[in-house]
Amino acid sequence: MANDAVADNAIRMAPTRPGDGDDPVRAVLAAYTHDLITAVDDTLATFLAAEVDTLGEIDAGMGGFAAAARDAVLGGGKRIRPTFAYWGWRGAIGGGEPLAPVLPALAALELLHTFALVHDDVMDASTTRRGRPTAHVALAEQHIAAGHRGDPGRFGEAVAVLIGDLCMVWADRLLAQATIAPAKLFEVRRCYDQMRVDTVAGQYLDVLGENDPANWSVERALRVARYKTASYTVQRPLLFGACLAGLPADTALADAYTRYGLAVGEAFQLRDDLLGVYGDPAATGKPAGDDLRTGKPTTLLMLARQMATPAQLTALEQAQAGPVERLAELVAETGAAARVERLIAERVGDALAALDAAPVDRTARTALTGLATAATNRRA
Repeated sequence: MANDAVADNAIRMAPTRPGDGDDPVRAVLAAYTHDLITAVDDTLATFLAAEVDTLGEIDAGMGGFAAAARDAVLGGGKRIRPTFAYWGWRGAIGGGEPLAPVLPALAALELLHTFALVHDDVMDASTTRRGRPTAHVALAEQHIAAGHRGDPGRFGEAVAVLIGDLCMVWADRLLAQATIAPAKLFEVRRCYDQMRVDTVAGQYLDVLGENDPANWSVERALRVARYKTASYTVQRPLLFGACLAGLPADTALADAYTRYGLAVGEAFQLRDDLLGVYGDPAATGKPAGDDLRTGKPTTLLMLARQMATPAQLTALEQAQAGPVERLAELVAETGAAARVERLIAERVGDALAALDAAPVDRTARTALTGLATAATNRRA
């Protein structure tokens, strides 16, 4: 990447995208994020090519499975987690350090993310992801096209679980390719393992909420957001990057990363809740209203029930079996959508306040300020 002098020049001169205007935050992100994502994608492609070839040597039938696993990883995505991990590392280590030694560790987070997505899609019975069929749906279609016996849906789900498991193993393998000093290795691994535990815990709470809605609440919905999304999307990647830089856990910067990460991560999930109901499927790559249709106890739906008048609550219950568009209108009428927007703004404000007092590298501060807005005020 760049040292501070080059970064300052990038802020002034980086090409901007439509809508960037003269915003220096967007300019520096345009200059650096693209390069980082390209480096992560290249690392993943090289790693996966060798892994897929190795799987192919086991049996001729492994080709489709290996290709499906590879495509699940490389088939789009924002690379948000490696980006936050990079800026966590950069903010702690400063400018001038080469990226190559830690790049495999950053890219490994994308494999961890794929594990979570593929399993999540099976658990939620989702049919599309990033505008394409989810892994288990695509695999069921392959089962039918091949004329295999048995239940295509069951086959697709079973193989998708294996793909998710494989991506978890691949993440460990790729992480092992990073050049990490022995003195740092324990803390790096501890942070990485905690990220995985938090992800599983959040996913379980998500499943539990769907099956025990009578005992759910706004507070528990926010707890799901904290563990299922905030921890492994923003907070833990930032701390993971800091660990790669050798930053001790009991420092002011680590504390700031924790506060910033939880706030931005929760806001990220709250934006997802809104996009899942009111977003444009052409932009999100997923149908609108799935969470409402299934009655998933998101913060948005929990707030709608909490804020509804008795008449609105009755209407919400009656509309559950009707068109999802009407249900979305009723949720908005309770004021819940507006309240979620305020919660997002409050959390972004908290994140920026944490950065203001943090002893963080100046370029990283600029980037993290921009990321707080970009990650929580998006269309997809």
